[in-house]
Amino acid sequence: MKKIELSNGLRIVMEQIPTCRSVSFGIWVKTGSRNETPDINGITHFIEHMMFKGTYRFDARAIAEQFDAIGGNVNAFTSKEYTCYYAKVLDEHLPIAVDVLSDMFFNSRLDAEELAKEKNVILEEISMYEDTPDDLVHDLMSLSAYGDHPLAYPILGSKERLESMDPETLRTYMNRHYTIDNTVIALAGNIDDSVIELLERHFGAFRNRGTSDTLSVPSFQDGLVYRKKKTEQNHICLSFPGSSIHDELQYAMVLLNNAIGGGMSSRLFQEIREKRGLAYSVYSYHSSHADSGMFTIYAGTAPKQTKDVLELTKEMMADLAVKGMTEEELSKGKEQLKGSLILSLESTGSRMNRLGKNELMLGRHYSLDDMIRRIEGVTMHDVNQVLDRMFVEPFALAMVGSTDKALNGMRRDEFVALRSNETASR
Repeated sequence: MKKIELSNGLRIVMEQIPTCRSVSFGIWVKTGSRNETPDINGITHFIEHMMFKGTYRFDARAIAEQFDAIGGNVNAFTSKEYTCYYAKVLDEHLPIAVDVLSDMFFNSRLDAEELAKEKNVILEEISMYEDTPDDLVHDLMSLSAYGDHPLAYPILGSKERLESMDPETLRTYMNRHYTIDNTVIALAGNIDDSVIELLERHFGAFRNRGTSDTLSVPSFQDGLVYRKKKTEQNHICLSFPGSSIHDELQYAMVLLNNAIGGGMSSRLFQEIREKRGLAYSVYSYHSSHADSGMFTIYAGTAPKQTKDVLELTKEMMADLAVKGMTEEELSKGKEQLKGSLILSLESTGSRMNRLGKNELMLGRHYSLDDMIRRIEGVTMHDVNQVLDRMFVEPFALAMVGSTDKALNGMRRDEFVALRSNETASR
């Protein structure tokens, strides 16, 4: 891995993989829905869409044709804390990808007519999302856990907010957030040092310094959010405090997640799906942010089985609060995590994503050997510290479904006392 800065200070991170013939190239910007205010919620995602709607050199169709003509892929995504525009092309076509993506980045027209059309596309995307309860429940989970903090804002925004946005609104936001300090260029694949001159030619004139946002640290809320919707299943999420991306205990958190619901051999999958057949989809995941994190369990089940699924999940979490994780789960989880990490590095896209995100959010990079050492170094003491954090307060809950009957009278604070007693007996 090599890190350099262009003449204007723009950070470039790249990894040469001479055994492949492709290159993944990404422009990473440290702005997401977390950087928005309530009146412009959804603007980051809107800008991402508008980047593909035409520049002064290429209209929307020409942008698509440029990549189709070379057999490449181009796309983008917006998250809570960053946006990425990326392409994967044959190594010989990298100059075309850099030329077109940089033109989109600097010279998008944000035409009023195109904006009106794309606004309707995003409104349809929001409607589609609202009609997909197993997606919607995760947004409601953020609302339940983070309250009115910006981390709770939906990435897509709302119909009401989008309606009021115009080209000037988008330009103002971009001038504030699309800055040199907030931007990283990441590349992985069959490249050499000649790529530096290519990037200098296309990005060296970037001058926008802007100002950095001061982000407020969220506090975990033990909220409960229910959305009544005519569905065949109830979709449920339970969330607990997790680890930030800077947390030294993050690998312990990942290993704990694997044991609880991160795979087919996990506690949740084996008990709820395999043994009892109460859900087709049941899993857990961990979301890390710059200064916070959230561990979430999801299950989709029939209304008549919702109470059983909730009770079983609570029983397993109560057992975890008292007994913790087993040595066998810890050992197996380490091998599983090392395997998935190594396999992911076979893709230039995964390597580019790792480079870009690490530089943008962490400002540092770990080698594969470093990461494996950190995984192998996780101890049961580390896992117990994570459990102490998870069970320090009642869990948050969100549900989308036809009835909330299963929630009536349900306690969400019993794990706090259980873990407190366990900690005191150590």
